[in-house]
Amino acid sequence: MAEAHIPSLLLESAIYLGAAVLAVPVFRRIGLGSVLGYLFAGIIIGPWVLGLVADTETVMHFSEFGVVMMLFLIGLEIEPDKLMELKLPIFGMGGLQVLLTGGVVFGLGAGLGLDWRLALVAGMGVAMSSTAIAMQILGEQGALNRPDGRSAFSVLLFQDLAVIPLMILLLVIAPGEQTSQGVHMDWLAILKAVSLVVLLVLSGKYLLRPVLRYIANTGLREIFIAFALLLIIGVSILMTLVGLSMALGAFIAGVMLADSEYRQELELDIEPFKGLLLGLFFISVGMSVNLDIVMQQPWLIVGLALGFVAIKLALLFGLAKIFKLGNAGGLMFAVTLSQVGEFAFVIFGAALDAKVIGFEQSALLNSVVALSMVTTPLLLLGYNMLYRRRLNQRGRDKGHDEFEEARPIIVAGFGRVGQIITRLLTSAGIAPTVIEHDPNQIELMRNFGYRAYYGDITRPDVLRAAGIAQAKILILAIDNAEEALETARYVRQHYPEVKILARARNRTYVFDYMDLGIDSVRETFLDAVNLGELALRETGYTPFQAHRTAWRFRQHDEKMMRDIHPIHTDMQKIVSHSVRSRQDLQNTLRQEMDEAVASFNHNAWEGGSAETKA
Repeated sequence: MAEAHIPSLLLESAIYLGAAVLAVPVFRRIGLGSVLGYLFAGIIIGPWVLGLVADTETVMHFSEFGVVMMLFLIGLEIEPDKLMELKLPIFGMGGLQVLLTGGVVFGLGAGLGLDWRLALVAGMGVAMSSTAIAMQILGEQGALNRPDGRSAFSVLLFQDLAVIPLMILLLVIAPGEQTSQGVHMDWLAILKAVSLVVLLVLSGKYLLRPVLRYIANTGLREIFIAFALLLIIGVSILMTLVGLSMALGAFIAGVMLADSEYRQELELDIEPFKGLLLGLFFISVGMSVNLDIVMQQPWLIVGLALGFVAIKLALLFGLAKIFKLGNAGGLMFAVTLSQVGEFAFVIFGAALDAKVIGFEQSALLNSVVALSMVTTPLLLLGYNMLYRRRLNQRGRDKGHDEFEEARPIIVAGFGRVGQIITRLLTSAGIAPTVIEHDPNQIELMRNFGYRAYYGDITRPDVLRAAGIAQAKILILAIDNAEEALETARYVRQHYPEVKILARARNRTYVFDYMDLGIDSVRETFLDAVNLGELALRETGYTPFQAHRTAWRFRQHDEKMMRDIHPIHTDMQKIVSHSVRSRQDLQNTLRQEMDEAVASFNHNAWEGGSAETKA
């Protein structure tokens, strides 16, 4: 019987997927993050450990499409309005980061006697941070909409933009054919690069939209996806032909379509490819770590990786303080961007092709870059363990913050509900006393300009220190429903003159609060009613009819809650009452709708008057 032959591509695909499935969940479970899991999987299956995959260069070239597609999606987000809104952090913080990091590394390299070209290329590469790692970390930490997350995104955006002049600079400093000294100006190559960029921008503005409209009108989604991939790959190929990177080409392609009506559909179609290929990219980075070079010069490579990370940490944290980020946000910002990014591979590869640096120098720098990427999940783990522990310990040591003054309203909890209540009251000129038990939430609140006090609202001493005796209203917005109810019971017993308003998780807690004579609002109830009102409008109701129906439903439901309260422990009676009540509501709505439609001025309700529309 002939021996079965397994195609190499199929076998290697199984190896990549198996390594990712085994390593990534474990690393996520122990808190090291998915990126480190991918890197570890690549190191294990690579040629220097198990040797399951030997051709790392081919894998790297293929997996670069993960970065290519990620930069295409980033380009889609770059609209003129967003650029203007973030212009200070992008061009101020981002510009300073690239110049300072590159300048410091170049100065250190030149001071140690390195060739000025090598020192400059190293500075250019080290100035880059990993967009893939940073964006994944910010997403996992829920920091994308925090000041530190927006600042990190702005710096990454400037780094992406800076790649264009940096790649052109490589062409400028490339040595000539007859000499390895001095500066060689390949004006023809520079002209080709600049001309292609201009041509792509103009094509995107005047040519791509009609083509996309034609493709979309076919109604075949697979053809639309195929065109999107063709666009990314085609532009990337054109960029490589003039000496620039594929990633840069994809970025420009994304910018070309940033204000297109097809942007959202393109994002949805490309996202699955990006996620899968990015994982493969990190695996290939792990595979590219040349352990032979690391073992031959371990102190040099590890020292360079840690040194570059330390330099970036110091510079980034300093920039965070200059741009008024808090200590926690500034440290998170610095850790997120402290590694050397994937664009360094592109820069070092382009420098090798242009003969600016040699093969051994390129291999050493690539190993340093890969090791620097490994440090980021570890630094993040240390940040989460040490910094948050310090905040929690500080809170436990203090018991609670010192309250500056007693205010008429106390808001307990600054989660989803507490934030909205605080914003509403503050907008109306009423500053409440906000008490929160999570020090990290307090730090976040202060980044947005709000003041919160650390304390456990369930403790009587904290309530007394916050001025409960002088308060008029206590708003219970903490997440723990049982603790909120116990606090309400204590305040109702000892401070009966204080009005208590509470969020109730469900009907059971509503009845508990009603037993105490406390007004409460069910979580999600009003949101659900509002969504129901929108649904009625979509089915043909006028805005007035939908609003009237939703309002009547709310009134009826609140009355039903009061009626059911005395019998809420008897499920059979509750079911019987609910069925009768639902039938009554249907009859009432039918009768009232005809009367309301006849008597109400719908034109005025919907934005105009009968006189102006006549």
